[in-house]
Amino acid sequence: MNTTPGIRENELRKWIDSHVDGVEGNLEYQQIVGGHSNLTYTVSDDSGRKWVLRRPPLGHVLATAHDMTREYRVIKALEGSGVPVPKVIGLCEDVEVNDAPFYVMDFVDGIVVRDAEIAATQPLEIRERMGRSLLATLASLHSVDVDAVGLGDLARRDGYIERQLKRWKAQFELSTNREISGVFEVHDNLLKNVPEQQGVGIVHGDYRLDNTIMTETGEVAAVLDWELCTLGDVLSDVAAIIAYSNNLTGMETQAMSIEGFPTPSEVRSLYGDLSERDLSKLDFYISFAYWRLACILEGVYTRYAAGVMGSETDNAAINIFGERVLLLVDLADSTFKDFLQRK
Repeated sequence: MNTTPGIRENELRKWIDSHVDGVEGNLEYQQIVGGHSNLTYTVSDDSGRKWVLRRPPLGHVLATAHDMTREYRVIKALEGSGVPVPKVIGLCEDVEVNDAPFYVMDFVDGIVVRDAEIAATQPLEIRERMGRSLLATLASLHSVDVDAVGLGDLARRDGYIERQLKRWKAQFELSTNREISGVFEVHDNLLKNVPEQQGVGIVHGDYRLDNTIMTETGEVAAVLDWELCTLGDVLSDVAAIIAYSNNLTGMETQAMSIEGFPTPSEVRSLYGDLSERDLSKLDFYISFAYWRLACILEGVYTRYAAGVMGSETDNAAINIFGERVLLLVDLADSTFKDFLQRK
């Protein structure tokens, strides 16, 4: 009897047996919490062996079917590239097996530093090593030759920032009824001043500490959550790390907000030492990252305020999201002005 939502145990067992040798006894499925899009499960047999299964959200079969193929393709292509990724077992696009496309990969042991509370359990020197490894891994990803690994046709190579500005402006307009001063002004200023893209690289799209698995010694064991991966301007990944870690954004619960992890200036320095890309216009990308995060959080704020996320959220927590959006828009504006001064 199926006891795990999103899992058809009998059909999956047949598929796993056909792709993995030596599965022992029964298989147990446990959903990994923390994600907000695709669903992730650990799969374990009676011997203690573990794998990970990824599938689209329940009820969204066709709309997200491409995501599974895309994620699988990226992870498979990066095997042996120097970028740490889990070893993939296989991709299943036959919806008769589990109602939606899915893929299975090896389980990577380690720690996921999801928030400041978990980060605080790590010694200072380990946090420092994690920060350095996070930036070194990102530089390694950005140095991958997209054609050599077979990802040259993954997406358009140019116009990344312009497409992102269009996407998130539309998303903002759909997600709120509030009139927030500066959102559209910052958008227009960014659009008029997009720097020339320095080559083409793999953009992770959501590269953060909590989207990696770390070893006990503070090294990146695997990079996760490739659903937003595309080709384009890789400096957006560097700026996103700064946007998520900067205490000025009010992200106090973010792991990189505590001592030991690199400050925004140290992120810039660490990446700059490892990459040949010119970072003189990084303030533009940081402004964009603040603006994009504001658009994302406005959607979160609107859903909470409408009660869609459940009744347990109090008004104070809702207001924090609303105020953070305003703060991020101000940061985007001031950072853009810093960029103009340095041009």
